[in-house]
Formats: sequence, structure tokens, C-alpha cells
Amino acid sequence: MTAPKPKRRTAKKPVAKAEPDFQTAIIGAGPGGLAAAVKLKQAGLQDFVVVERAEDVGGSWHENSYPGIGVDIPAIAYQYSFARNATWSRVFPYGAEVKRYHQDVAERFGLYRHIRFGTNVVREEWDETNKYWRLHTGSGDDITARFLISAVGAFVRPKEEAGIPGREAFEGKYQRPSSWDHDWDHAGKKVAIIGTGASAVQIIPSIAPEVGELTVFQRTPVWSVPKPDFVMPEFGKRVLAVPGLQAAMNGIVLVVVDLVLRLAVGAPVETSKKVMTRFDAITIKAYERYLRLIIDDAETRAGLTPNFGVIAKRPTMSNGYLKAYNRDNVALVTDPIETITPKGIRTRDGVEREFDMIILATGYEVFSDPETYRPGTILGRNGFDLGKFYNEEGLQAYESVSVHGLPNRWTLVGPYSWTGSGWHAFVEMTSDHAVRAISEGVRRGAKVIEVRKDAMDAYHRKVYQRNEPVRFYFNELNGHVPTYYRNSQGDSTYLRPSGFFEARRGNRKFPLEDYSYETAPVQADAPLAATS
Repeated sequence: MTAPKPKRRTAKKPVAKAEPDFQTAIIGAGPGGLAAAVKLKQAGLQDFVVVERAEDVGGSWHENSYPGIGVDIPAIAYQYSFARNATWSRVFPYGAEVKRYHQDVAERFGLYRHIRFGTNVVREEWDETNKYWRLHTGSGDDITARFLISAVGAFVRPKEEAGIPGREAFEGKYQRPSSWDHDWDHAGKKVAIIGTGASAVQIIPSIAPEVGELTVFQRTPVWSVPKPDFVMPEFGKRVLAVPGLQAAMNGIVLVVVDLVLRLAVGAPVETSKKVMTRFDAITIKAYERYLRLIIDDAETRAGLTPNFGVIAKRPTMSNGYLKAYNRDNVALVTDPIETITPKGIRTRDGVEREFDMIILATGYEVFSDPETYRPGTILGRNGFDLGKFYNEEGLQAYESVSVHGLPNRWTLVGPYSWTGSGWHAFVEMTSDHAVRAISEGVRRGAKVIEVRKDAMDAYHRKVYQRNEPVRFYFNELNGHVPTYYRNSQGDSTYLRPSGFFEARRGNRKFPLEDYSYETAPVQADAPLAATS
């Protein structure tokens, strides 16, 4: 959605209110934002607003509607603990059903009345005089809140520039997974797709039977294993409706994930390195044998064979992706792209191919990359700039959610945060952290709650040390493969080097004294600097 042009501000000096518009503001109405909103309501903190740039809830599930979109983990692990659904139509539901689930949660918990849709936050600025956050929006209006929860998610924005020259020259149709134009008919057309990530793995088998020709431009192959998906029978739905059963099933999965992660980061470093190296060698050989069973053409099979570990890049699940390459109208191109031309794409070997439509499945800016945080967009105390801090000092945050210098602010998807669980379990635990801190501040009558620098530094030292096996896996063992699990600083801040249950305890039971609480009164009616 294109944000409206900002209104021109008058030159007169506006007056800052001593009290903010809301006690709490949440940025984003995706899975994280809805979780935080429900947690606030359950804690009795009803004075909040959810600011959402789109026109409905769901986050990626609202913005993305490309062909074949669906979850890549079972539905019972992709839902809130406080809103378990026994009526999923499939084991791995498609995107429209997942979006409806989030709409139903928002309706059930009375969240819609708290949400401002079509409101894009362009800058977050701490008001030290009045001790609250000022959210500057694309329309030119400001929203103020004492406390701020950022729930913008892991995939922050599509990569506008994929590093491919000539993008503006193409005379045909562009499609993006995040803004698919369903009115444009691709039936019988010559289509190219650039990228073989998670979105492409779902798009390719979905449109291959419909297009005239489909050419896949691949930089790096992707691991793709069968998806045990099927329509959920009525008997299965009745079983899932048994009280406590879904929670128990999900709990068993979390125990397994917890054990794997704890073994990976808790074993002696040299032992972990040997196990990882051996594990990758065995699984790569096994996958090569699997591809021989699936892919008919030897050259195509070679192009689809990864030379890196199964979790070095995000692995995928699909029953149709690999088989699509056996179709006569599907071709794989592994030669690097030189440029996009008015009629199509030219690769470095000099071959130019003409297309009617090009799909840019080139990925997203993710939360674990320092470049995602633009300098000047998140401004805290004493000139603290989160973008500059992350780009100069590296990504870090106390329990992944709070940063010294940004008082009264928590982020649900921060550095070293993902624990291998389903997304909803993850954002619930980080929401619990934010709501617990806010509740304690309110109990103490505090205007300002800020994580202590010594607590944040001690936590980061511990996490960085424990992350050594993870850095070895992504930087040394699989350093030759591009992946968002390793950022431009050579660090692996996507994953949290701990088990799931340790992470949950850390967010729900953190020492309250790791935060400082300031109760000093604010100054009323302070003039703001004039803007124009």
C-alpha cells in the first residue's frame, strides 16, 4: 500500500501534551501485535492502540496472497495458546485460512476497536520532557504513548533493490509475492521467477500448469522435503477439540525442539563442531539420493543439489516444487543474471530470454540485519539512535526485547530471538516480557522503565559466548552460502542460543530489578520545535 503524502505542517509552535494519547502503542497488527494486544487486555491494561499500515490484521498473511501461499509447519503449532483452533481444514492450511484465523482472534478478543488501519509509522521518537513516545506517521499526524511495543515481525519489508541492473527497463509485468496482482492473467504466458526461497517454492508448482513457459533463475538451490499435508477429516477435528490435547501435542514438539537446541549450544564447542560437520555431510549425501529419485534430468538435478547444510538456509517443505522441474514447460537457469532488458532477462553467458511477466521473489529485509534499521527512524534518550547503534555496535538486546537508551520500548522480534518454535509461541513469550515490565512500572507509578545497561551488557556477553557453535555453523562450515541466518557483520543473530523453555522462563521470570523505574513528574505543556 502506498502511504499518502504527508500533510504540510504549519510553522506555529505546537504544544506537547503532558499526558500521551494512549498508555501503550503497538506497531503492527500481525501475529505479534495481536498477541501483545491480547496480553495487555488480560493484564487489565486496556488503554492501548494498535497502529497498522495495512487495511486489516494478519501481517504477512494479509499482505501476501500469491499463488500457493500456506504455512510450512503444522497448524497446531501455528496458533496462539489462548486461541487454539480445532477446525483447521488441512494439516498445513493455505494463506486465506490463516488470515481468517487472525481475523477471528481479533474479533473474539475485541481488538478491532483498538486498531488504526492505514497508518504507517515512519519514525519513533522519545520525548524526554514528557516521558513518552511520539510516533510520526506517513500522513503527518503524530500518536503519543507512554509505552511502545514494536511488533513489526521478522520480515520487515521486501527488498526493493535486488542488485539486478535494468529493473526499470522491463516492458512487461512485474509481480511480487508481497503484492500479487490477481487481475493480471498469466495463463499461457512466458514467465520468469527470480529466486528460489520459501515464497518461490510455493509459487512455482502452483503456476507451472497454467503458464506457457516458466523459467526459474536460481542463485542458490534450496532444500525441499516432502510436506505431510492432507485434508483434515472430521474425525481429526473432533480429536483436536478434546480439551488439552492440542496443548499436549504442541508441548511434545517443543520438548523435542528444546532438547535439540540445548544439545547444539550446550555441548562442548569442539564436540558440537564435529557433530555439525558430520551431520551436514550425511544429510547432503542423503538429499542427493533423494533428488535422484525425483528429478529426471541429470543437469537439472545437479543444479538443484545444495552443497551446504540443511539448516544453513531456510529449508522448505513441498510436494510439488521439485516435481515441477520434470515438466516440459519449466526450465532451471543457474547462470548469474547480468541485467533485465526491455523484453526479458540476459544472463552473463550472453543469452537473452524474453518474458511477459517477471516474478521478483528476491526476499526481504529481515530483523537480524543491521541495515534493516535505518538511522534516524528510532530515536531514544540522549541522542541514542538504534540504527546507528546496531550498525556500529552490532545487534543486541536484553532477552531480545529491550535496549538501553530506548526507555519504555520493547520489540517482539529482536536480536537472538527465534527459538525454533512456532511463531505464535515465540511472540507470546516476548509479549509476556513487555507486558510484565509495563505492569510492574504501572504498579510502581513509574513514568519511565528502562533496562539497565549493565544488565543488557551482561546478557549480551552470555548470549554471544553461547552462540559460538551457531557462528561456526553459519560462518565457517557453511560460510560459502548466502543466508539471512548470517548477517553482514558476520554474526548469527536470528537464532537464540538456548532451549525454548529457557527462553520462555527468561522472558516471563526476568529479574524485575534488571530495569530501572523512574517516577519523576513530567513537565506540562512543553513547546515543541517548529516544523515546516
